[in-house]
Amino acid sequence: MSKHKVVIIGGGFAGIKSALLLSKNPKFHVQLISDHMDFNYFPTLFQTATGKNKALSNIPLEQIFKKRPIDLIQDQVKTLDRKNKCVTTAKKRKFSYDTLLIGLGVKTNYFNIKGLEEYSYGIKSLDDAERFKNHLHKQIYNDKKPDLNYVVVGGGPTGVELAAMLPSYISKILKYHSIKETSLHIDLIEAAPRILPKAPEDLSIRVEKHLKKLDINIYTNTAVESESSGVLLANNKPIHSHSVVWTAGVTNNNFFLDNEFELSKNGRVIVDKHLQAEKGIYVMGDNADTPFSGMAQTAIYDGKFVSNNLERILDNKKPSPYIPKTPIYVFNVGPNWAAVLWGPLKIYGLLGSWLRGLADIAGFHDYEPWNMAIMQAGREFEEEESCPVCKNKV
Repeated sequence: MSKHKVVIIGGGFAGIKSALLLSKNPKFHVQLISDHMDFNYFPTLFQTATGKNKALSNIPLEQIFKKRPIDLIQDQVKTLDRKNKCVTTAKKRKFSYDTLLIGLGVKTNYFNIKGLEEYSYGIKSLDDAERFKNHLHKQIYNDKKPDLNYVVVGGGPTGVELAAMLPSYISKILKYHSIKETSLHIDLIEAAPRILPKAPEDLSIRVEKHLKKLDINIYTNTAVESESSGVLLANNKPIHSHSVVWTAGVTNNNFFLDNEFELSKNGRVIVDKHLQAEKGIYVMGDNADTPFSGMAQTAIYDGKFVSNNLERILDNKKPSPYIPKTPIYVFNVGPNWAAVLWGPLKIYGLLGSWLRGLADIAGFHDYEPWNMAIMQAGREFEEEESCPVCKNKV
C-alpha cells in the first residue's frame, strides 16, 4: 500500500510541529522543504540581541528530526501547480504531493517609509539579532561612548521586550569596555494610542509604568515618517540616532500573492473551518487569517490541529472543526520582571518572570525531549559576545 505523500513548506513553528507528528504515523510519507536548516525560536531573539547565547534561539533541524522518517530538503518553493499537485523550487526541483501544508512565516513590512529598510535594524531572525548586537559593540568600541539615542519602533511584544533589556545590556557593555556609564536615552515609539495595543488596557498601563521605571521614554500616537543616516523623523520631529530597531510591522510571504491564493484585507490567506485554503492545501500559523495568527502558540496549535485531522481523514473519520485557542500572553519587561495574561489571571513581576522561563521550557519541549528543552532554556543564563573586548569577560 502506497503512503500518503505530505509536503510541508516552511521550517517554522507550524511546519516542524506537523512534520514531527505526522512522521509517527507509518501511513504518511513526509517531506519538509525549508530555505534554512535551522529553527529560529522567535520568542527569545530579543535575548540573543542583548548578549545571550545564540544557541538559545537556534536549533538545527537535523537535531529536531534526528531518527525521524522525514525527508528534509533545503530549498525555496516558488510555484504551485494545483492541477498536477506539485510544487517547484528555486533549484527547479519538483515535489508532488497528496496533501500540501504551508507555514512560511511572514516578512518585515516597512510600509514604504523612506530609508527604513536601509538604515534600521531588526530582530526577526537570528542574523538580524546578531547584526544589531554587533552594532552596539562596534559603536562603543569605535566611539568610546554610547549612541545619543537608542530607538525601538513598535510597542508590541517584541519592541517592549527589546527596549526593556537595552538599559542593563548597554550598561554592561560600557562596563566591559571600562567606559564611565552615562545616562542612557532609550525611546520606544508606537503609532497606536498605547503600547501593547492588542492586550487589555490595564495590562498595558502596568507594563508602561514598569518601562518608565527602567528610564524608557515612551511615545505613543507617534508615526515614523522617514529615516536617513543618523536621523529618524517621527511626527515631524528629528531624533538623532544610528541605533534604530524596527519591530512595527510584518506582511505575508510573497508566495501566496505570487501563486494567487485568496487573501483577506490584512493580506493573510483565507481558510475554511479546517484551515484549508483549497481542497488538500492547508495554511497554518502566521499565514492564515485566523483570530490569533501571529503568535508562536497559535502556529504550534495549528500544526497539531492539521496533523490530527489528516490522520482522521486517512482513518475515514470526519475532520474536526477549527476552534481558535486563546494564547497565554507573556511579556518579558527587563530583568526579573514579566507580565502574564492567562485567561482572567494577570501576574506581574518576578513570579511572571519565572512563568516566562517555564513557558520557554514548554515551548522547546514541543520540539525536543524534556532534558534537551531544559538545557535549551538554560542558555538564557549563558552570555556570548564576538566583541574582542567583551568576549574575554563573559
